[in-house]
Parts: sequence; structure tokens; C-alpha cells
Amino acid sequence: MFKRRRDEPEYAVLSDPDAASHNRYGAAIDLTADSDQQPGVSLNINHDGSVGPNPNRNLQHGFHFSADNCIGCHACEAACSEKNDLPAHIAFRSVGYVEGGSWPDYKRVNISMACNHCDDPVCLKGCPTRAYTKHAEYGAVIQDPEICFGCGYCTWVCPYNAPQLDPLAGVVQKCNMCVDRLEVGLKPACVSACLGNALDFGVIENTPQGRHQIKTDIPGFPDPSITHPNIRFEQLKSLPGDFTRPDSQPIKYHRSAGSTSYRPEADLPSGGGAANRAWGLRRLSSRENPLVIFTLVTQAAVGAFAMLFLGAVSGNQDMQNFSQSWSSIAVLAVLLGVQGGALFLSSLHLGRPWRFYRGFNNLRHSPLSREALGVALFFAFMGVYWLVAVARKMALIDGEIARIVGGGSGGLAVFAGLAGVYFMTRIYKIKARPFWNHWQVTASFFATALSLGGVLAALGLGAGWGFERLALQGGLAVILPIMALGLALEGVGLICHRRDLVRQDGEGAAAFHVQVTQFLGAYALRNIVLGASLLAVGGMWWVTTNIIDRAGWDEGGDRGMILVAAVIIAAVIAGAVGTQAVMGRALFYVLVIPTTMPGAFFWKNKGFEDHARATGLAEREQCGVAVKAH
Repeated sequence: MFKRRRDEPEYAVLSDPDAASHNRYGAAIDLTADSDQQPGVSLNINHDGSVGPNPNRNLQHGFHFSADNCIGCHACEAACSEKNDLPAHIAFRSVGYVEGGSWPDYKRVNISMACNHCDDPVCLKGCPTRAYTKHAEYGAVIQDPEICFGCGYCTWVCPYNAPQLDPLAGVVQKCNMCVDRLEVGLKPACVSACLGNALDFGVIENTPQGRHQIKTDIPGFPDPSITHPNIRFEQLKSLPGDFTRPDSQPIKYHRSAGSTSYRPEADLPSGGGAANRAWGLRRLSSRENPLVIFTLVTQAAVGAFAMLFLGAVSGNQDMQNFSQSWSSIAVLAVLLGVQGGALFLSSLHLGRPWRFYRGFNNLRHSPLSREALGVALFFAFMGVYWLVAVARKMALIDGEIARIVGGGSGGLAVFAGLAGVYFMTRIYKIKARPFWNHWQVTASFFATALSLGGVLAALGLGAGWGFERLALQGGLAVILPIMALGLALEGVGLICHRRDLVRQDGEGAAAFHVQVTQFLGAYALRNIVLGASLLAVGGMWWVTTNIIDRAGWDEGGDRGMILVAAVIIAAVIAGAVGTQAVMGRALFYVLVIPTTMPGAFFWKNKGFEDHARATGLAEREQCGVAVKAH
């Protein structure tokens, strides 16, 4: 237990004689009232099994922040870091600010923020390893870094930038509400250290002594409806109608006439940002490059296998002949190889790759766990299907058994693969990242399965035609329209995505503005290649079905010249489809702007972090920027 001093000052002591029954969101404040959790359970702090004497330990607690009192001294940050023995590049609590108005009435509002121990903690639901627990004791959301494997997904879904991924240690850590201090009746260390009496703490919905408001928002604070955070605010001084951020995010906060709340808007420069227009090709590479490869390869492999398997099952003669050939076995081996490589690469993206098996721990809630299971089963069932095909070709098993086992494993592989792609789309439906939270993500991921998967399937048929003289026109007549459908779906999704982002404004519109300024060249090139790919695939389909004589294509004619021409055409189409897919997915990751709390000029400023790493400043520990980035 925490050792309480004999002379603890009164401001550091918890004092909540009364409590409401429910909070403003309808959740019970007594966390044992509507749950199976029992009172009197030890938190096992530092392996101490005793129970603290706090009479309110089963009531939901939360922070209270009075913006008018905060002087931006960062004492709360220092106390938190000292209490938790944090390295310089990690902070569980940080102070940012927004500013607005004009001289001489220029206003600055400081915001001290840590974990808000929400009623609906999206970090807990998103974490695939179940490293998070919301306790009935104080309502604390506590994360165990010994369970975490460092995927960082909780840092994506949290709107408040509370979970901190340490790129050096490879795990996430966060504020634990100082539950060891709460157990002995003391407020968290950050509250006790606050010089301006801006931070307070107690049972949620209670108005602290000397305060007059318990609001749920403040300029710069993300939408509280996302997680129902347990933090309340007071801000009494008059404020201007607009605030800007001092960090590099192109976001401002606007208050409409007659409203008391501020909503985020894109902070667009005059002239549309023409001075910032660039190609941005060099900046497409990011820390998420492994995910770019993993998502594209997985979607392509699922699409290719589904087309080849379902095409053969549906009765397409060319695809049936291909499925029984050595070329099919070779193509399946390639699919298994690239999918296995993608799975291995995705595990290396983790902070602690050797804990990859923990990714299946939260199938109940986490879309990441469900995606991992779906993709793993797809890989396994496709492997069984390949083994059956090899055994049948070598006459090692009975044909009827091969048909039943092969058909069953193939069908399960298709189902698992499609389920994996679906849950892959759910991973990115994050309210805290409006640029991703759109149906276009689903359209794009399945469109990639159709277009890139179609490329792999067509190349597979081409291999059968080139090496075993198998007919392919019937297969191409099916695959090429599917590829065209995928490319068209991608284009429609992008058009609707642009329209909706501009309409809804906020972080999504800001991300789109960055896309058409700092990444304008890459964005335009991707769109041009996408359109050209659609025309090329459509033209190839028309040529295949209307001009090429089946006998001349499959059997007669100068086979060498036909083969050269076919390889050139296939390479051009495959290159175009692949290029637009890679560029689009890279843009997808680098453009997203989350609904995080505003930073300061240096701390929690993405622009400063990039500058520090590029110039070597990050090598100085006092800079607070880790040299490595996850």
C-alpha cells in the first residue's frame, strides 16, 4: 500500500460525503450495483492483497479541471512522471492549449489531460490481448504492460491520447488513477501537485469545493459521446468564438452563435493552401509500412483464392481444368508463401513480436482479434486445400475423399478469408479518426480483394496457359469484369469519401485538405492510375471476348509472339493496379488526423517530433522525443 504521511495537506485528501446514484449518461455511479463485481475486492497493488479503508472505493471517480485556474506550469506532468518513474519521452498526463481572439483581448486556454477512465472505454474493447480492465474499485481503467504486445491499437481508438506506446520498451502504458493513493484516501499525485488549484478529483458528478460548473466539454476536448469520459470541466471566463491549436494539426475550434460548445473545423489557409502543394511521394513511407503490405497482400490473396475456387465450383470449365493442374498447385504455393510472409511481417510490427499469440485473447470485443483469427484460419484452410490438391495429383488419396476434403477446406478458406477482410475493415471504423470512420474503408478493402485478387488469379491462369497450354479465355471472361468492378468500387468510394468529409468538416476535412495540398501529386497520380487501370481492364475484357479467336489464343498461331504480348499486357495491367493500390493504402495511413487533445509548441506536437528525429535533436533525452517510432 501507499505510505501516507502523517501531515498530508487537506487539499490532497479525498472528501466525498455524498454521491448521486447515476451519472449524466445513465450509468450507475456505484459500480457494484449493476454488475457481478463484488465490493471489498483487493486491487493487489504491488502484490499487496489488503483492501483500502476508502468508503467510496466502489464509486466511479473522475478528474475535474478548472481551465480558468491553470497557469500552464506543468507541475502535474512532473508529479505524474516522478510518481510512475517514466522516461523522458513518455507522459501519462500532458498540458496542451488552444488560443484565440485578437490583441488586446487574446485568450489562451490550457488543458491538462490524462486517462479519463471512461464509462465506455474503447481501449478496453479494442485491445486484442485483454491488457485492459475496468475495475469496480474507483472505476479505474488499468492497463497491464506485461500482457500487452505493443500493437498500439489502443492509441488509435482513444480520443484523448491517454495510452502511451513506448517505442523503446515495445509496450503501452497509461495513467492508473493512482489507485494506490486512492486506497489510503489521497487524491492522485497530479492533483496534489497542481499549483493553481486547477485539477481536482473525486466521485464523478460531485461539484468540488469552490467550483461552480461540472461541464463535459471545453474548447479542444473531443466529443464526449465517443467514450463517456469521467472528467468534468469548469470554464467561467468569456472566450472568443474561435480557437486555434499551437501544434501542427490544421484544426481550429468554432463556437456557433447561441451555442456554448466548440466543434472542430478544418483550419484552412487563405488561398486554399496553394503554397503547400507538393507531390508528397517521399512522405508516403511511414511507420505503418508493414500494415500497408499486410492488408494489401491479405486482401489480394483472399480475393485470388476465392475467385479460383468459386470459379471452379461454379462450373467454369477453364477454371475447373486449372484447379486440377500442376499450375494451380504452384499458384496456391505462391499464395501461401506471400500470405505467410505477410503474417510474419505483421507480427514484426508489434512492439514485442514473440507475444503474437495473445492477439486472439479478446474475440468478444476486439475487431483486431477477430481479424487475426479470420486470416489465420484462411491461411490454415488454404494450406489444407493445397495439401489435398498435391496428394490428389500424386494419386496418394482417393478422388472422392479429395473432392470432399478439398471442397470443404476450400469453402472454409473462402469464408474465413472474407470474414478476416470484413473484420479488417472494422478495425479502422474508429470514431476518434474521422478520416477512417467511413464506409469507403469497407469499399476500398473489398475492392482491393477484387482488383488485386483478380490480378493474381489472372496471372495464375496465365501460368497454366503458358506452361501447360490450358485454356484461359473462359476464366478471364469472369475475372476481368470482377477486377473492373473492384476498381470502379474503389473510385465510387473515393468520390463519396471526399464529399462526406468536406460536409462534416472537422478532422476528416482537415485530413482531406492535407491530401490535396501536401500530397497533391501523389493523390492525383493515384487517381489517374486508378482510372487508367479501369480502362485497361475493360479494354482487355472486350478484346478477350470479342477479338481473340479461341483456337488461335489457346492452341494455334505463333505461340512465342502471343506469349510475349500476353506477358507485356499482364505486366502493364498488374503494375497499374498494384501501383494505385499501394499508393492509396500508403495515403490512407499517413493522412489520418485523430481527435486528440491539442499539444503545445514542442510536447505532443507531431511536427516537432518529426523535426527532432530528422535533425538528431531526439537523441537528447531531455527533448522528450523517442529516436525510434513505432
